[in-house]
Amino acid sequence: MGMAEPAIELIGIDKRFGAVRANRDISLTVEKGTIHGIIGENGAGKSTLMSIIYGFYQADSGEIRVGGNRVEITDPNAAIAAGIGMVHQHFMLVDNFTVVENVMLGAEQSGLLNSGIARVRSELKRLEREHALDVDPDALIEDLPVGLQQRVEILKALYRGADILILDEPTGVLTPAEADHLFNVLRQLREEGKTIILITHKLREVMAITDHVSVMRQGEMVATRKTSETSVAELAELMVGRRVLLTVEKGEAKPAETRLTVDNLTVKDSRGVTMVNDVSLQLRAGEIVGIAGVAGNGQSQLLEAITGIRRAVSGRITLNGEALDPTKPGDPREMRRRGMAHVPEDRHHMGLVLPFEQNENAILGYQDDKAFAKGPLLDLDAMRADAREKIAAYDIRPADCRLKTANFSGGNQQKIVLAREMERDPDVLIIGQPTRGVDVGAIEFIHKRIVAMRDAGKAILVVSVELDEIRALSDRILVMFAGRIVGERGPDASEGELGLLMAGIDEREAAE
Repeated sequence: MGMAEPAIELIGIDKRFGAVRANRDISLTVEKGTIHGIIGENGAGKSTLMSIIYGFYQADSGEIRVGGNRVEITDPNAAIAAGIGMVHQHFMLVDNFTVVENVMLGAEQSGLLNSGIARVRSELKRLEREHALDVDPDALIEDLPVGLQQRVEILKALYRGADILILDEPTGVLTPAEADHLFNVLRQLREEGKTIILITHKLREVMAITDHVSVMRQGEMVATRKTSETSVAELAELMVGRRVLLTVEKGEAKPAETRLTVDNLTVKDSRGVTMVNDVSLQLRAGEIVGIAGVAGNGQSQLLEAITGIRRAVSGRITLNGEALDPTKPGDPREMRRRGMAHVPEDRHHMGLVLPFEQNENAILGYQDDKAFAKGPLLDLDAMRADAREKIAAYDIRPADCRLKTANFSGGNQQKIVLAREMERDPDVLIIGQPTRGVDVGAIEFIHKRIVAMRDAGKAILVVSVELDEIRALSDRILVMFAGRIVGERGPDASEGELGLLMAGIDEREAAE
């Protein structure tokens, strides 16, 4: 049987950023009415290629055809006019606008705002009904969980008439249930004749949802496979160029003295809502404790209180034998001085200053260290030498310590944060979402580093929405639900048992 009609074709796409050749003579055909996965390591050129399709960048050479016709995509408006929509990894929404206002923003067709809003509201209802994308049109974006914010981004694209929808790492911020719902939406869109291009690093999702998958490596398109005729192992090897260990190899933990104790910690958010409710836990040297739970059940606020970022309402924290009062204004610098390092969940808002160069972010929070001082000023040579060592040790790409951090891929930005915190040789390491937005090769690397730190006697607390990651890394698993720790299990606990606890149901109690 011949190939179906192409929705979009790329022919000889080439793109450079200075000395870095991000895309190398790329050709790709995406069939109409299919879900086509694009995978590759961080820095492989996936996002650059999609940004060319959507008009954020212009290729240095090559052409784009939509529906068989050559198109010039000079900006996102031209992409939208060609029927291309994009849902970005980091949502392009105005937080203090409503859903309706965000959908109509940039697509107003009338000087009369009220009539425009009424028209958008009517069209939104139709789109929500047809595509199972229910969301309150009058809700403020800042009040919506990330799963619903993503629905708004999809609705924006559909409202603008997108027939080709690009999604960049769409499940990176979703719970498993939200990801399942998204996949159902994508399947329905495919049945309606829409074409989906899915950028992801999660190979099991590629296998579950796509019809075809293309693999990029070091800026080149190295393979395209029919999904039903490939495997996770083959795709991983194509991505990295070598066989990849898809499981975490670690020996038995040898826990020693207690490094961190949290007693009866209660934390409220800015609205006065209790997010962490009377939580107690212990963390010992030489062990990894994982916290599982659906996003939004207090994990973020717990980490922020432990690391001195957020003030608690009540409770006590003991770090390396010294009692601290978390109800007083916190000081993350003081926690670092006492032997704690922190990899925050949101690297963009809390882990990095994106306009800074890589070498500047590589010492962020530790800039007062004497090793980086030259009298009253920073020693730039020492900073850059330190950054180059971290680049080599953590395989950060591109290997350019003067590059603005915003120009690194998400996975390489994550490595910048991990290198900064891990290389301080802390007694206690707190990690939020260690591999969010990270490719399979980098996941293997990060997991090995975490296990090596455990084996070196460090106490490690990991929060992740990836249940597979929690089960693979942890020596003990704590489950949070509605701000409380509702259970503790060993690493051999089944996904089903942990899933019930994450939903607030204790299987053991239910059986009694």
